[in-house]
Amino acid sequence: MLEERTVVETDVAVVGAGPAGLMLSHLLSRAGIDTVVVETRSREEIARTHRAGILEAGTVAMLTDSGVDGRVLSHGHEHEGTVLRFDGESRRIDFQELVGESVWLYPQNEVFTDLAAARERDGGVVHWEVSDTRVSELTTEHPTVHCTTADGESLEIRARLLVGADGSRGVCRKQIPAEVRTDNFTEYPFAWFGILCEAPPSAPELIYATSPRGFALISQRSDTVQRMYFQCDPDTDVAQWDDERIWDELQARVDGPDGLTLNRGQIFDKTVLPFRSYVCEPLRHGSMFLVGDAGHTVPPTGAKGLNLAFSDVRVLAPAVVDFFETGDDAGLAAYSAVALERIWKAQNFSYWVTSLMHTAPDETPFAAKRRRGEFEALTGSRHGSAYFAESYTGWRDRT
Repeated sequence: MLEERTVVETDVAVVGAGPAGLMLSHLLSRAGIDTVVVETRSREEIARTHRAGILEAGTVAMLTDSGVDGRVLSHGHEHEGTVLRFDGESRRIDFQELVGESVWLYPQNEVFTDLAAARERDGGVVHWEVSDTRVSELTTEHPTVHCTTADGESLEIRARLLVGADGSRGVCRKQIPAEVRTDNFTEYPFAWFGILCEAPPSAPELIYATSPRGFALISQRSDTVQRMYFQCDPDTDVAQWDDERIWDELQARVDGPDGLTLNRGQIFDKTVLPFRSYVCEPLRHGSMFLVGDAGHTVPPTGAKGLNLAFSDVRVLAPAVVDFFETGDDAGLAAYSAVALERIWKAQNFSYWVTSLMHTAPDETPFAAKRRRGEFEALTGSRHGSAYFAESYTGWRDRT
């Protein structure tokens, strides 16, 4: 007996309703292109997932210029620079003075909340909490998404193009045959121990600190909730760390002659975040295109994850519009190469700053002093500082 199913036809099927998938759907909808988005998680679950968010100016412009609710400007915090701290000595990188740009502190789950609200406001079709998702017919002109909705309905979405925005553990990338897919990756011998705490900011801007004890990031989330991290072993058990031990470790990693003291408060979230660098090549297979974490991941040190996802969308969206409006597929053909150009620049920056600011488990005295020399060369030179500022705030190029 054949399974009963509901068949839906659309221009673009999007697998994954994170920020990248929703932003693409939003932009295409504004151009009159029909989209259907499916997501395995609930809208509430994604909105409750606490993730940091440093937004480049280009990412902020995508949100504000495209008609998404402008909370990023009213609730986000503009940062005109950041602080690199080495063995208790701070050096500020002035983004505005060096490259005339800022970044905005605005958590990723808030970006998601704004985009989800915009899709609902505009009548966008998003199926939350789907299951049994699979994709097929990718090398044809009618790629298809199969899934079961939260109500138990068997859904078959037939599209002209399919976009995989379903993250690093999604189903889409795995459908690119091994013989045509190259998986580029490297793993790191450390992780981040992250906390959320109820406390006022310890500094007006982010502090990236390193010491013989390892790396620490003094970050923010709001005026009353702070996000902080310190380098740890990937096998660290958060249950073995009480609040006092965590605060003492964080303080030890930023101690210095200037007397920098962290504002302490109740810790209400603790997690260990292992990370690696990964790039899938190519980002296209037939009628399917990968965006965001579905195609690449970076360590969080360089604050590139969400920004790279939006960069992918910034390249793909106009190419899709050209294809549907004029039949010109040149942009689609070039998508992977153009997106990868920026991705590899971001991978280089993320790898470099991670290596600079973290203490390797087997670091020798030579390596530690070499890192110190690199820190001095970076922060003691306007050109070196400008390179960091340009990379951190986002490159002014075609992507």
